[in-house]
Amino acid sequence: VQLQASGGGLVQAGTSHRLSCLASGPTFSTAGAAWFRQRPGTEREFIADVLWDNGGTYYAKFAKGRFTISRDYDKDTVYLQMNNLKPEDTAVYYCAARKFGTNVLLQAAQTYAYWGQGTQVTVSS
Repeated sequence: VQLQASGGGLVQAGTSHRLSCLASGPTFSTAGAAWFRQRPGTEREFIADVLWDNGGTYYAKFAKGRFTISRDYDKDTVYLQMNNLKPEDTAVYYCAARKFGTNVLLQAAQTYAYWGQGTQVTVSS
C-alpha cells in the first residue's frame, strides 16, 4: 500500500485548510487510515483515525472540534479538514494506514504499517 499526502503549504492563522491522502495498491488489505503530525522538536503525534468501510472515526483529545477526518471510499482518499488554524499547528503532517486486526492502540504510530511521505503545513500568525 502506498500513500501520497498532499495539500500542505503556508496558511494564515484562523483559516481552514484541507489535506488529502491518496492510497494505492492493495488498499482492501487495510482497515483504517489516520493522520499524524510532527511539530518541530517533538515526537510524531496522533490526530485522528477513520475506518475505510463505515467511516467511523476516533480523535485525539486536542483534535476534537477543530480537525475532521473523513474518507472517500471510492477514491481511496482520506482527508483532514483543519479549522481555525493556529501557529502551533505548524508541522509535517503524515497519513498512515493500518491492517485488519489493529483496532487498538490507534494513537500509537507502531499500529500503522504504511506511511506517506508527509506534507508541511506552516501557519503564520
